[in-house]
Order: sequence, then C-alpha cells, then structure tokens
Amino acid sequence: MKSALMGSLKFQIPQLNFHKTLKKPDLPCSSVITCSLRGRPRPPLWRAKRLSTEAIQAIQSLKLARSSAPRLEEVFNNKLSRLLKTDLLDTLAVLQNQNELDLALKVFEFVRKEGWYKPDILLYHAMIQLLGRNKMVEMAEEFFGKLENEGLKPDARAFTEMIGAYLQVGMIDKAMETYERMKASGCDPDKLTFRILIRNLEDAGKEELVDRIKKECGDYMDYPNKFLKEVERKKNVKRLVVDFF
Repeated sequence: MKSALMGSLKFQIPQLNFHKTLKKPDLPCSSVITCSLRGRPRPPLWRAKRLSTEAIQAIQSLKLARSSAPRLEEVFNNKLSRLLKTDLLDTLAVLQNQNELDLALKVFEFVRKEGWYKPDILLYHAMIQLLGRNKMVEMAEEFFGKLENEGLKPDARAFTEMIGAYLQVGMIDKAMETYERMKASGCDPDKLTFRILIRNLEDAGKEELVDRIKKECGDYMDYPNKFLKEVERKKNVKRLVVDFF
C-alpha cells in the first residue's frame, strides 16, 4: 500500500529541469553599461527615498506638459508653486536622476526664485553633473560661474564634476587645467576625482598622464596602493561584463 502510494505521488509530481543551461539575457549593452562618471548605474531615487504624492503628481504633470509651453507654465503655476520645499527639491532630484535635462533646468530656475531659496552648492553639483552627462559643456561652465556669482566657493566636488564634464567630450587639456586650478584653490582631489581622471585618461590612451595622476594619489590619500588596486579591479570587472554581453 505504501509503495503504491509513493509511486502515485511520484507519478503526479512534475519533473523539474534543474540542469537547463541558462541563456544570456537578450539585453542591449546600454542596459548594462549605462554608467555615470562614478562608474556604476545610478539607482532610481525613489528606491532610496519615499516621494510624496504631491511630488509624484508634479513630476508626471511636468512630463505630460513638456511639449506645450502654455500647459507647462500652468503646471508650474498650479502644482509646483504649491509644493513644500522638500517636495520641490525632491522633484528636481528625480528629474536629474532620470536625465530629464530640459525639465530639470526649468525646475532649477524655479527653485532659485522661491522665497526660501539660499545658494546651495549641492544643487550646483547635481546640475553640473547632469549637464556633463549630456555633454553640455558650455552650459556646465555657466553653472560653475553661477555658483561663484552667488557667493559660493567651488569645492572638490564642483571641480570634479567640471573635470568629468570636460572628459565626457574629450577635452583633456581643459580637464587637466581644471584639475590644476582645483589644487591651486586649496581643494584636495579625492577618490572620485582620481577615479574619474584615471579611467577616462586610460580610455583615451594618455598613459603618461595616467602615470602622473597615479603618482599624485600618494600626495592626497593615506593608502594610495590600496585605492589603485581597487580602481584596477573595477576596471577588470567592467571589462568582463562588456565581454560577457
């Protein structure tokens, strides 16, 4: 009886094929290697922070109205003007994160006109990075000038974003000039600065500049050899990913 029951159960349970060879996902390369200057994909903002309903609605309304200047103005007047400070800044951050350049530029200028606005270098970091990502170098330079006009002093991150913007379009001389200006201003290059310089200069085949930058790592960090090994490891991992897909 027991053996008959077991045989019946065995007959009814479908066999699972655990030995099936997994295929490579049919994805375009851009879905894997859409890296920012940081060398990794930018996670969606809403995964890290819960947006308010008002901010989500404002973002959706902006996207729907983008093709019509009157409708877009209506969204700014009726929706964005009613947002709390945090919701408005969240709206701007999401647009930056989603690479909505035109909308982000308009919202940034809207933020600057708010009564509570005070010059904030963090806002400029994000805008210069966004412009650099879209290869809008001249506009990135304008924003770098704007932060100084607003009484802000460029910090290491602002210089680094500008360096990255130049490297995005192959303006190596301008990138190195900004790097030297950065050091002369009293801002020490950090890991992000060196990572961006090394990776992009290697890609451009500028081995002499790469060697120089690697040597200078020791002047600004405690464990340069450990850092350089990590940079090399990430480069090899990226190469493997590219080869795989």
